[in-house]
Amino acid sequence: MNIKKYFKQESLPFRANHHDINAVQQLEKQLITLVPNRPRDYIVVCIGTDRSTGDALGPLTGTFLSEMKPKHLSVYGTLHEPIHAMNLHDSINEIKVKHRHPFMIAVDACLGRRSSIGQLILDNGPLKPGAAFNKKLEPIGDLQLTGVVNMSGFMEHTILQNTRLSLVTDMAKQLAHLINHLDQQLTYQYSLPLASLKKEESM
Repeated sequence: MNIKKYFKQESLPFRANHHDINAVQQLEKQLITLVPNRPRDYIVVCIGTDRSTGDALGPLTGTFLSEMKPKHLSVYGTLHEPIHAMNLHDSINEIKVKHRHPFMIAVDACLGRRSSIGQLILDNGPLKPGAAFNKKLEPIGDLQLTGVVNMSGFMEHTILQNTRLSLVTDMAKQLAHLINHLDQQLTYQYSLPLASLKKEESM
């Protein structure tokens, strides 16, 4: 059964305020439409550092998601093992070595307009970490989920360091829940193909 036929794909990027339950549910549905039908290694790469409140969105999401013990998603980037500018390249290489044809969802914090603070944004294509700071880091991901944690415009490092932890934590929990919901859908949709695949490999 293909669950995607019940969901209409909207134009991207798709935005939802983390306080709006209905909007977050729509975001979950849009996420499902963008994941490939055939079984692959599904990877969630949560980018950021625990040394900056605003930039901790990724590691917090990775930690919360790991605690949910997803069955079909491998999670990289947590509070204890963050993925950031200094180890991003090595982390990407590690993922490519461990996983065959990985489909990667990249999660990161971003800055935006005041009216956008608190929004969760889903978009197709690779994430460009460090773009707000004019850092030329390696793009990562087939899909990207970002959260607007504060305003952009000036002194971005200071802005991130002075972002409210309560906001970042709430947004990270929402991201973890919606990705975990995706994992549950993968369990339902891909259980038979995955079982068949394992059976064929054992022959």
